Amino acid sequence: MIDFLVIGSGIAGLSFALRAAEIGQVLVITKKSDCDTATNLAQGGLAAVMAADDSFDLHIEDTLNAGAGLCDKEVVRFVVKEGPDRLKELIQLGARFARSQENSKQFDLGREGGHSRRRIVHAHDLTGKEIERALLESCRGNPNIELRENHACIDLLLEQGRCVGASVLAADAIQRIHAKITVLCTGGAGKVYQYTCNPDIATGDGIAMAFRAGAKISNMEFFQFHPTCLYHRDTKNFLISEALRGEGAILLNQAGERFMEKYAPEMMELATRDTVARAIDREMKISGSKSVYLDISHRGKEFIEKRFPTIYAFCKKLGYDIAQRPFPVVPAAHYLCGGVLVDQYGRTSVDGLYALGECACTGLHGGNRLASNSLLEAIVFASRAYTACAKELPSVKIGAENENCSGQQRKEIEEKVVINHNWELIRKIMWNYVGIVRSDRRLMLAGRRIQEIHEEVSTLCGKYYPSTELLELRNIGIVSLLIIKAAQMRKESRGLHYTVNYPERDDGQRFWNIFQRQGQDDRIEVVARKYI
Repeated sequence: MIDFLVIGSGIAGLSFALRAAEIGQVLVITKKSDCDTATNLAQGGLAAVMAADDSFDLHIEDTLNAGAGLCDKEVVRFVVKEGPDRLKELIQLGARFARSQENSKQFDLGREGGHSRRRIVHAHDLTGKEIERALLESCRGNPNIELRENHACIDLLLEQGRCVGASVLAADAIQRIHAKITVLCTGGAGKVYQYTCNPDIATGDGIAMAFRAGAKISNMEFFQFHPTCLYHRDTKNFLISEALRGEGAILLNQAGERFMEKYAPEMMELATRDTVARAIDREMKISGSKSVYLDISHRGKEFIEKRFPTIYAFCKKLGYDIAQRPFPVVPAAHYLCGGVLVDQYGRTSVDGLYALGECACTGLHGGNRLASNSLLEAIVFASRAYTACAKELPSVKIGAENENCSGQQRKEIEEKVVINHNWELIRKIMWNYVGIVRSDRRLMLAGRRIQEIHEEVSTLCGKYYPSTELLELRNIGIVSLLIIKAAQMRKESRGLHYTVNYPERDDGQRFWNIFQRQGQDDRIEVVARKYI
């Protein structure tokens, strides 16, 4: 028996673990290595009000504008206001961020799309890696925290409606890990799509497990496509940070024309991500090209090498000297704004279960995430979840002990081609039918085909001994169906959801669709609507 089971080792999970270790024993599990997280890949930075010409009100306004009328205003307010203090705590843990050349006491603040001021605290283009390093070092040195790698969760454990831990696949053995409080920090679901800049772990595991446990899920139609992922035949998921556009990079179409003036004449390349991604998608369809181009060469080699050392070196290795000429980019699935519905302290609708980070729907992002608000959200909600847990923990009584249960009489799957085929099929269907631009017909076809695959996979899960690949396939099937169902329910275009059948925004639809499992067959139904 442990006090806290934290599933996931990104910024949300590790930030929470460090706090929770002050009041109990914490077990952090991750299905691959402890640093294999979306946090580790984050290039841009963390948005926080740190400059003299900035203010909480401006950051709040920028977040609300990006969120397309669906942000929870109270959540936006406290996340923005608590952000600077949480940032200072990261620095106290040892995270090192870039400082101004003129004044080493001040941050070298970047700017990204949708922000009216420079407020992106960064470690050049390795911000996430630096944060992950500092958090992991602190966790490894804490005697109340244990980290276990290569532990893939199968399902959450429930007793009388309360979550009491999870069943886990570790080294081909199934374990039941019981905990007083379970915290989902499993990240996003970019691998639902054929093209994504997410790591391979981003298969929506936490959302799917929470759905199967009866938790409420919301805002799944709002999947953010990052406008600029490097286009190269050998590299499918290398992100080109929005910070390049913040430092003056411009977008060019196949004819070499700067095109953002047609779509966002005021903000141009610094428009919100939904606007820029749709503009790129439109230009590619007009020309029939497979990419557009990003040009930052006018900033000069010295600046580019210093500000974006990783991006510069990686592109150079592939034959693109970004200091000399434009290079090809395409949109890619990047960030899920929806997820497991939580309150202002990260509590889900299932007792004993919390959700933090990208797998959670807090209301901060609404219909479209403002750039670099995700790391901010993670550290603020980790702190608030700890506050709630500190009050809850003393009253939790669970008698069950951890156990191995490897004696299940199920055989190994004989041919993994079944898994691989369905995996690729789901991702292609989602990319072609449920991508940046949608339609009623495409959504209907996608739902029908993925439902058939999901039923087939459910049969496999009941028949064969679990593997990480089979578990992930089941999870991306459920998440795909949640995205499709949510998109079908929204009869308008708003934020990240754009449909050719309803191209205009309808302010009569300022609500969140809230889904919950109905019955034992994973049937997805809208159970409520939260009006904003």
